[in-house]
Amino acid sequence: MSVTCVSYTADGWGVGEVWHEGARLVWHELPCVRETDGSSGTRARARGRAREAPTQGGAAHPPPSPSTVAMNRARIPRRPAPEAERLAHRFREYFEGAVVAFADVAIDDEGWTPFQRDVVAAMRRIPYGEVVSYSDLARLAGHPRAQRAAGTVCAGNRCPLVVPCHRIVSAGGIGSYPGLGPDYKRRMLALEGVTL
Repeated sequence: MSVTCVSYTADGWGVGEVWHEGARLVWHELPCVRETDGSSGTRARARGRAREAPTQGGAAHPPPSPSTVAMNRARIPRRPAPEAERLAHRFREYFEGAVVAFADVAIDDEGWTPFQRDVVAAMRRIPYGEVVSYSDLARLAGHPRAQRAAGTVCAGNRCPLVVPCHRIVSAGGIGSYPGLGPDYKRRMLALEGVTL
């Protein structure tokens, strides 16, 4: 099996990337406008930028590359990837304002703990246009006293939109959004009709 990368442009948002392995999403880099120096190819530039300042997943979870993907998965081909292309199209539709569900998208959960799987499953059940607090998320995941740990799972999310961590807010307001900031999170929620 090999990991494929497909870039997509979302008007008004920037360029995002979908990293796919077979039928599973491995990584989704949310679209954003970034400064480029033009010194290397698009994918190499994107991987370098993402490793320096990933918009999600945090420094402990860098985006896929030949050095971060297990050796048996490290081939990143430059050939058509219909599954990744379809998913990129759906992401683009979301950023254009369409109501898009991602419950059917399989994600790579290799190496996750049972707690992380519980929190991710709870996040994936939060409907479009609704928000919950970190405390509510922990309760929905079956771990009512683990709101800080649930927040840590959100901060390490490698598959935003599919795992809609932008729908998790703090008890006192919008909360953080590692890498892209609260204004980006507020803008995503506004697409879904939520104002905070």
